[in-house]
Amino acid sequence: MKQYGLIGYPLGHSFSKNFFNEKFHSENIDAEYVNFEIPSITDLPSVLMTHPQLEGLNVTIPYKEQVIPYLDELDADAAAIGAVNVIRFEHRKGETRLIGYNSDVIGFTQSIEPLLEPQHKKALILGTGGASKAVLHGLQKLGLECRFVSRTPGDDRLTYEQLTPEIMDEYKVIVNCTPVGMYPHADQYPDIPYECLTPHHLLYDLLYNPDTTLFMKKGADRGAVTKNGLEMLLLQAFGAWDIWNR
Repeated sequence: MKQYGLIGYPLGHSFSKNFFNEKFHSENIDAEYVNFEIPSITDLPSVLMTHPQLEGLNVTIPYKEQVIPYLDELDADAAAIGAVNVIRFEHRKGETRLIGYNSDVIGFTQSIEPLLEPQHKKALILGTGGASKAVLHGLQKLGLECRFVSRTPGDDRLTYEQLTPEIMDEYKVIVNCTPVGMYPHADQYPDIPYECLTPHHLLYDLLYNPDTTLFMKKGADRGAVTKNGLEMLLLQAFGAWDIWNR
């Protein structure tokens, strides 16, 4: 039986485990998906050694960047982003090579592209964590100019206090890559000037619990188009399966 899995810490409720095991069952695929909750990335070699039937792994927080030194190769997107969430096991001449990919960028670009209109030429990316790197790469591939927004000042970013009406008018796409507003803190929202939003704006939230975050609701109240991250989550899982089966 082939085996796939997820490394991260802590894992808790895993979308990937449920998604793939249901897929294997419904499609009569002789495989299983296992969670590997490892407290340190240095535990990865022992996972690989004790599970020789592994064919692929997903990688989640906090190891998307820490896992890279353990890999033999990165695909172009993963190298550009500097983060990996899919590992493909390639068996050649008795050796196994680990190749890192990023399916977050696949899921995000496929999800947001149908919503883009001619006025959507520039984007603000809220947050500077691992997910924001994939979002930046995806938006740039779609031809958008991007700026990060962070609570911490820096040369490569704006702070929330710098989001003037002029900036908000110039940047018509806003992507929330922060955990602000996620259950159980659904009464919170990123501190942007929502009064500057218009029906020409697009607000995309990587969060999907709750279905409609306050970030999305406050945008919709101003007529903006909004979308949550559930479709991205599904599309990145489809992307991972495609990568493992190339």
